[in-house]
Amino acid sequence: MSPSPRARTTARKGTTAAPLPGGRRTVRWATNAALAVVGVSFLLPLLWLVFASLDAEAGHATRVPRQLSLANFAAVLTPELLFVPLFNSFLLAAGTAAVTLLAAVLAAYPLSRHPSRFTRPFMYSVLFGTSLPVTAIMVPVYGLFVQLNFLDSVPATIFFMATTTLPMAIWMTRNFMDSVPREVEEAAWMDGASGMAALRTVVLPLMRRGLGVVFIFVFIQAWGNFFVPFILLLSPSKQPAAVSIFSFFGQHGAIAYGELAAFSILYSLPVLVLYTVMSRGSGHGFAMSGAMKG
Repeated sequence: MSPSPRARTTARKGTTAAPLPGGRRTVRWATNAALAVVGVSFLLPLLWLVFASLDAEAGHATRVPRQLSLANFAAVLTPELLFVPLFNSFLLAAGTAAVTLLAAVLAAYPLSRHPSRFTRPFMYSVLFGTSLPVTAIMVPVYGLFVQLNFLDSVPATIFFMATTTLPMAIWMTRNFMDSVPREVEEAAWMDGASGMAALRTVVLPLMRRGLGVVFIFVFIQAWGNFFVPFILLLSPSKQPAAVSIFSFFGQHGAIAYGELAAFSILYSLPVLVLYTVMSRGSGHGFAMSGAMKG
């Protein structure tokens, strides 16, 4: 005879989870403590940015403002300090991301669809390129820019920045392209589409979420790049916000902490907006079920 529902309810209420052993409990506490330390390490700089941006007498210490003020934001909301550098940053970052994405797609397509015995050595060479620091090649690059008269050229700087982010972009794009079934592309070939037409009309739409990830990855790297524009762009009117942030560091150690915090917050907003827009726009990027019908 099966127990009554009341008996089963009583049995369920009486059962309790077994306590964790002492060793596992210690590991869990240690893990939580380590995560708390990491969280505080990220939280304190963010709190300093918020508090200092609203404090007219901000300093290097993290403190709650005695009186909230928007004077720091009003001081940096000028074309020379904010708008022109932000436009230059957007031009460099968007141009770098566009050039990198185009080159990564063209390089990843044969690696994904036509593998050969040279694919693995080539990918290892690309992997080596991801570990090569930019600072190690800036001296010969600077000399090359001087000889070719490319110094202080925004397009030339964009192309060089694209080369520094291309290796990782190729790896990421190839992985996303491998997830697209080859049968879908072969069906387009049977309908008379060429290889480039199938890539443009079939493969790329199915991997647009992955392309969005690569675009955001490259855009963020270029947006925060300080060293390359600082070396290759000489005119203050062409320098991005990552370089113009130096204007808040005066001589003899004087730093405008409040304006620096306000500028940093405004400087980070375009990246957050781009990430939000791209993540929402690619919400249905992998509509593979519709592509596989028929």
